[in-house]
Amino acid sequence: MTKAITELNFIEDILYYPEHTWAKEEDGLVKVGITDFAQDQLGNIIFVELPNAGETYSEGDEFGQAESAKTVSALYMPVSGEIVEVNTELEEAPQKVNEDPYNTGWMIVVKPSNFDELKKLLSREGYLNMVR
Repeated sequence: MTKAITELNFIEDILYYPEHTWAKEEDGLVKVGITDFAQDQLGNIIFVELPNAGETYSEGDEFGQAESAKTVSALYMPVSGEIVEVNTELEEAPQKVNEDPYNTGWMIVVKPSNFDELKKLLSREGYLNMVR
């Protein structure tokens, strides 16, 4: 059963992509994962397929998949760039995405090719308005 919007975590210091991924700029890189809303809609995540470091994607590209007992969902890039780090812990513990999507459940770190793309992402309020 999915939670009410008021029970989910929408944090202030990240940006949100309309396809339910988040982006957080850290020291010139961008950490990416799926939102609490997305993991809640998916249900218990049993497998996460992520790209390899060194691969390059454009904003909006599918970079992987999250699989739950209910469905398989595509993961979309919030910014263009090169994957410089992948959270390999999710291979053995995909439930971390459900437990803590903004911290231990992060998915990839990107070296963005265009920082201006971050300006197009949604604020906490903008994302909340979209999912309500």
